Amino acid sequence: MLRRLVPAAVRVALLTGCGAGAPPEVTFAAGAEQVVANPTQYCEDDFVTCRNDPAAPVDLSVPPGTPLLVTVPEEISETPWQIVFTYRTGAGEQVDERTSVFAPDQQQSYSLELPTPDARLITAQVQQFGPPPQVNAETGEIEFPIRSSWVLTASA
Repeated sequence: MLRRLVPAAVRVALLTGCGAGAPPEVTFAAGAEQVVANPTQYCEDDFVTCRNDPAAPVDLSVPPGTPLLVTVPEEISETPWQIVFTYRTGAGEQVDERTSVFAPDQQQSYSLELPTPDARLITAQVQQFGPPPQVNAETGEIEFPIRSSWVLTASA
């Protein structure tokens, strides 16, 4: 009987290790509601094997004055990442902003709070950075390659 168990255990281990695992998911929460997002763009470590999923963006009701809690798994937090977001002020002006870049292994969640209680979140996007920044030969500007992204569309 031991002979059968060992080969079966080895087969399970081999099958588990085959192929790439599922890409990491990001959790967005506001109040008592939360949604889990798959990446809209996901690149493997080689930064060559990439997948796009136009159906991946998620929707969540985020009332004005409610912070958005963003939680990422270790696979994302062990790399530099940030949140890019757009909101509308009480006066109707649309504003694009971003958090600072979170250093590797420093942060797995962030509470995004807009500057005024009447501001309304429109979108939030977690961006996971890829290889180190490089200088664009044509423009001379520093580029930060985005490896993967997760998108939330907020409703009132």
